[in-house]
Amino acid sequence: MAKQLFRDGTEVVGFYVRTVKNGPFVFISGTTSLDSKGRVQGKDAAEQTVVTMKKIDAALKSAGARLGDLVRLTIFVTDIRDMGPISKALDRVLKGAAVSATMVGVSQLAVPGLQVEIEATAITAR
Repeated sequence: MAKQLFRDGTEVVGFYVRTVKNGPFVFISGTTSLDSKGRVQGKDAAEQTVVTMKKIDAALKSAGARLGDLVRLTIFVTDIRDMGPISKALDRVLKGAAVSATMVGVSQLAVPGLQVEIEATAITAR
């Protein structure tokens, strides 16, 4: 099966694609709470997580998947002390579904004010 690319208009360079589907696998690039004008949405890490997961949900849908198909998240945070609020926000969005996840503390993200960036992997039925 050929690789399918799904762009969402936020790509800033040619090689970068938000979502790639190859067979049953869906890979979603690092996603943040930036809106279409590059403005940070969400006043804290928990709110940014919810906005980011809504964008991930839309990316999954473009590839014929859903949040329930997620198997892996990598969460980059600028303050590891936000782990609790971020985890609670993820639990609400995922409605208790279990996924493999790693949270990594980083010194900064691409745009000032961003506190959370999330990469995702899903597996769907072909």
